[in-house]
Amino acid sequence: MLRYKKSLYGPHGHEPQWRPRHYLTQQPPHALRSWLLDSGSLTQQVINCCAGKFRVEVISLRWQRPMRNEARRLGLRVHQRALIRQVHLVCNDQPWVFARTVIPFTTLRGPLRHLVRLGTRPLGAVLFADPHMRRDELEMACIGTDLSLFQRAITSPGEACVWGRRSVFYLRNRPLLVSEIFLPGIPKRK
Repeated sequence: MLRYKKSLYGPHGHEPQWRPRHYLTQQPPHALRSWLLDSGSLTQQVINCCAGKFRVEVISLRWQRPMRNEARRLGLRVHQRALIRQVHLVCNDQPWVFARTVIPFTTLRGPLRHLVRLGTRPLGAVLFADPHMRRDELEMACIGTDLSLFQRAITSPGEACVWGRRSVFYLRNRPLLVSEIFLPGIPKRK
């Protein structure tokens, strides 16, 4: 089991330890590996697998301090706030993915201001439509059910942990961090 460090960076409790796949001490279940390792748009993959009605459910959108590991990953200062958007990717009223996006203020200046007004539009559609978008290496974590930030994400109390991935995307060379947590209801893929 991965260890968690207490956050000194806001009221977030413990934080997951995100690591590149080759540094994980515990490997993800085989049934989730294709979801975790897919380098394309997760939104599009969910839409393709959803045999019914897909939607994005916005949980929250507000300015706040990111978790310490998020701020470090984006190069933000200790008390710097960012726009944090939390959503569920839902298929037939069943949440499959909890997604958390951290967007620094500097990213939202100029032509990227429209990211504030996504509403229920999927962020993945915006990211993967930009031919100049870049993406850093994927990091993964086994996220314990005791982490307060992800209590909304984790819907099954019987799970010891849920797996997630994250990466920094660059639009016009400006960063935003996207974390995607795979919920117990997501179907298995080969």
